[in-house]
Amino acid sequence: MLNIIRQLRSEQGWSQAELAEKLNVSRQTVNAIETGRYDPSLPLAFTIARLFKRSIEEIFEG
Repeated sequence: MLNIIRQLRSEQGWSQAELAEKLNVSRQTVNAIETGRYDPSLPLAFTIARLFKRSIEEIFEG
């Protein structure tokens, strides 16, 4: 699944570790989502969308 999480994270000036802490996941999970190796669960996708004040559709592309 394509996503713009790396771009959004960079715009905030956050490291993967900082984003992981905000999402309550590991840094490895953030890396896997950013590189498309892991699709987040629906609850995690909603958390990501709320954090960046975007819709899920704006962040993730199927």
